[in-house]
Amino acid sequence: MISRRWLDLGERTISTYVQAVLGLLLADSTGLMSLGSLRAAAVAALPAALAAVKAAFALGLGSSGTASLLPTPGTAAPAGMGPQAAEPDVEPAAG
Repeated sequence: MISRRWLDLGERTISTYVQAVLGLLLADSTGLMSLGSLRAAAVAALPAALAAVKAAFALGLGSSGTASLLPTPGTAAPAGMGPQAAEPDVEPAAG
């Protein structure tokens, strides 16, 4: 049986591909670009492939069992990730 994390990776990849194809077809139909449906389908594979690579990379870093880099609510973020890594400790101004 396929594990939940691989199903998550597949869902993310497929949804990215569908969104990219629809966006390219919409741009083609409005005259923003001249691409055609076959080329739109081929070009949409690029962001989908990047989404798959990111999700596969995230399988080992993010939440256990998902293709997300974000921690599961209620769990600690990996070292160097999360809001505490991006925001320095600053005291609010009095006033």
